[in-house]
Amino acid sequence: MSQLLPSLAELEQHAQAQPEFASWRQGYGPFEHKLETQAAVFRLAHQLVQAGHQADLAAVYRLLQAIDRIASAGLWLVVHMTYAERVRLDGSALAAEDFKPRPEGHTGGALNMVPAYAGYLGLNALTGKTRAWMMGQGHCVAAIEALNVLTDNLHPEQAQAYGGGEEGLNRLLQDFYGYRLASDGSPLAPLGSHVNPHTAGGIAEGGYLGFAELEYAHMPLPGETLVAFLSDGAAEEQRGSDWIPRWWRAEDCGVALPVMIANGRRIEQRTQLGTHEGLEGFRQHLSHCGFDPILFDGTDPAAFIATLWEMEMRLSHRVDEKQRGILRYPLPIPYGIAQTQKGFGFYGAGSNAAHNLPLPANPRDDEQARQLFNQHSAQLFVPQDTLQDALATFGQHRRGRPLERDNPLALRCPASPRLPTLAYRDDACSPMTAVDRFFVDLTAANPQLRPRVGNPDELASNRLGEVLKVLKHRVNEPESDLEAIDGRIITALNEEAVVSACLANQGGLNLVASYEAFCVKMLGAVRQAIIFARQQKEVGRPAGWLGWPLIATSHTWENGKNQQSHQDTTFCEALLGEMSDMVRVVFPADHNSALALLPSIYQARGTLACMVMPKRERPRYFDAQQAEQLARDGAIVVEDFPGEEALLLIANGSYQLGEMLRAAERLREADCAYRLVYLQEPGRFRAPRDHWEVEAHIDEAVAARLFPDQMEMRVLLTHMRPEVARGHLWPILPDARRSSVLGYRNRGGTLDEFGMQFANRACWANVLAACARLRNVPRTALLTREEAAALAGKGDPEALR
Repeated sequence: MSQLLPSLAELEQHAQAQPEFASWRQGYGPFEHKLETQAAVFRLAHQLVQAGHQADLAAVYRLLQAIDRIASAGLWLVVHMTYAERVRLDGSALAAEDFKPRPEGHTGGALNMVPAYAGYLGLNALTGKTRAWMMGQGHCVAAIEALNVLTDNLHPEQAQAYGGGEEGLNRLLQDFYGYRLASDGSPLAPLGSHVNPHTAGGIAEGGYLGFAELEYAHMPLPGETLVAFLSDGAAEEQRGSDWIPRWWRAEDCGVALPVMIANGRRIEQRTQLGTHEGLEGFRQHLSHCGFDPILFDGTDPAAFIATLWEMEMRLSHRVDEKQRGILRYPLPIPYGIAQTQKGFGFYGAGSNAAHNLPLPANPRDDEQARQLFNQHSAQLFVPQDTLQDALATFGQHRRGRPLERDNPLALRCPASPRLPTLAYRDDACSPMTAVDRFFVDLTAANPQLRPRVGNPDELASNRLGEVLKVLKHRVNEPESDLEAIDGRIITALNEEAVVSACLANQGGLNLVASYEAFCVKMLGAVRQAIIFARQQKEVGRPAGWLGWPLIATSHTWENGKNQQSHQDTTFCEALLGEMSDMVRVVFPADHNSALALLPSIYQARGTLACMVMPKRERPRYFDAQQAEQLARDGAIVVEDFPGEEALLLIANGSYQLGEMLRAAERLREADCAYRLVYLQEPGRFRAPRDHWEVEAHIDEAVAARLFPDQMEMRVLLTHMRPEVARGHLWPILPDARRSSVLGYRNRGGTLDEFGMQFANRACWANVLAACARLRNVPRTALLTREEAAALAGKGDPEALR
């Protein structure tokens, strides 16, 4: 693992002088300690004693023996979680009726994670420091839950359900893929198939493979340490995970320790890293990217402990050399590669079957499978007195420090930011300038909150020039005044990577801005974050990180100069489908309405906001008072032209408001009554889907005032696809026969602004045609013959420009 390791002769001499070392090196259960690991542990023990972490060498070796036994019990419990409904703590064989009718579990990966997580627990115990952890392969949660139960590292609801010995362990087995429902339809058990808010210390679900690789370096703050367990399949395929040395800076980043579990298999096939050539190629690739790869035995908890310690020491040494001017950024970031077999420790290891159900059949129904289970689980069994002694030894090293459940990242809750003064404007300008000025002022007023800006490449063209000037691109070799070694802007043509930098920065202030069409690439990472935060709220431990906006600009309606790939409203539509109390989807029409939204977005906790807004200059539609009312209510009356059978016009989007105002002018000329409402936050007017979403819903009295029942004829012109908007907004569009919805119809190409509107039947004239239909009058009552012909596809579209 490093230089200056002892020779075999020295290890033999040490074993004679230290009986506890001799006992440990013999191994236990499935764990064999290779010579390289023995040498690394020898050095680890001496360093821990020299650093004052342990009183003597024997104490280190006794704890390592305890970790072996706890880990073996963890493997034993994991295979029971997959297959069995009960445990037998005397080690006797299970009978047919002791097994589940329908076994389930990501068994192989979970088995691989047992020595990894046990090593993490062991290092914390040996050093008296509680590090954070995350796991990219969240489906391996059985390993975490099993070891947490054994070491009594549980949230109260899990302690109540699964503590107390055999009875609690049986409930754990029965709840794992038990599918029981509470009366409200939620899962009844405080347990899941992936990392979830019941999982002690969990900070991310890990359901979408590849995002942990993009996030881990941005998570810890200075003084904190994060161990990130990563997937070999995701690591070899997720572009961006190999850029971490570009972004890591000791001045604003805590210690990040990536460890890839190289088990060599996906679900159905071997990974490239499952071959010697592929693993060696990956090691060389990491070296070329600025990492310092360390290969070690991924079947041995002690190897994890020694390697994690070695990684910490190497990084600390390099930071010291950086401070003394010997090194410069990027520093070589230690990267552990744990070589193992998929499903190590149980039948079927190294096969595709190990991923899920390694036995050839269900032990409940098949005698051969039952014999295989009992045979191979017996090799993992730890007698109760032996296990209790090991747990007592482990517990002695837990005194005086937080449980892993309470690691700093799991309890993240920064102080509320000081907000800058809002500078409203009366002139036409880009709505993006509101964000530009606000975020610069916000970061200046809160230097204790680490800023991160996720930028897929075009901050300047997206009108965030001051953000760029002040915060700068983070680079290793600056080429201009807009770049800096300590820049706060993470720039890459990889939307997943840049949004992950901000999703991970839960101790600071964040901003992401991208072309609307390309925001779609961020959806998986964003959805994973808000789902986990929602679940945290539901279990009574709400996320404490500060809210921030994902800005979809250069959007569909102003991106006609490009091809249709740049014209896509999917991002806001998809997020509108998520729970409204977790992500706000807002459409500010001008500078002032954008500015008025920002204080509530950045003061929120555990929620995001999708802001769909133009980058081009737009008229000032709302003054300061109106903008603040819009931010509070989500909609506002723009104009009222009273009279009989008034039409209710609803605009959603800046360009849509402009078109509605033009249509309204024609209605006035025709003496046709109407009310024009601007709908800025559609999600507040949907039907709440649960009691949590009621919190985000508009007061019924406000909704009735904005959308009175007597105005039955309604036309909505939306930024989104009409079908999506109608589906979400049926409470304000109750009668499909008396309403019309216009918006993006998947038409586009290289067109200008008007061309986009005309091609999608979403211009002012289409609004008037819809009004004519609802009022049962000919189009020519509101349009000239030339305009009506153009609208019907029989004339020149330029007549409508």
